[in-house]
Amino acid sequence: MKVTVCIGSSCHLKGSRQIVEQLQSLIAGAGCKDQVELNGAFCMGRCVTGVSVTVDGAYHSVKPEDTKSFFEEHVLSKVPCET
Repeated sequence: MKVTVCIGSSCHLKGSRQIVEQLQSLIAGAGCKDQVELNGAFCMGRCVTGVSVTVDGAYHSVKPEDTKSFFEEHVLSKVPCET
């Protein structure tokens, strides 16, 4: 599974760094490092909607405070991890 977080200036100001750090921790904690590829991308073209995140190409708008629930719903539910 490929997860990409926008790290462009608008998303950075809205908390993309915190989301990346949280996702790194959640992926490691769930034992998903081999199944989940976490990437960054500059501007995904949806600057108005918040921090842009794609999961296997599907777009999501994520806030730092929603990262854990986003991870559980859109990543953990779809990949076998070692939790």
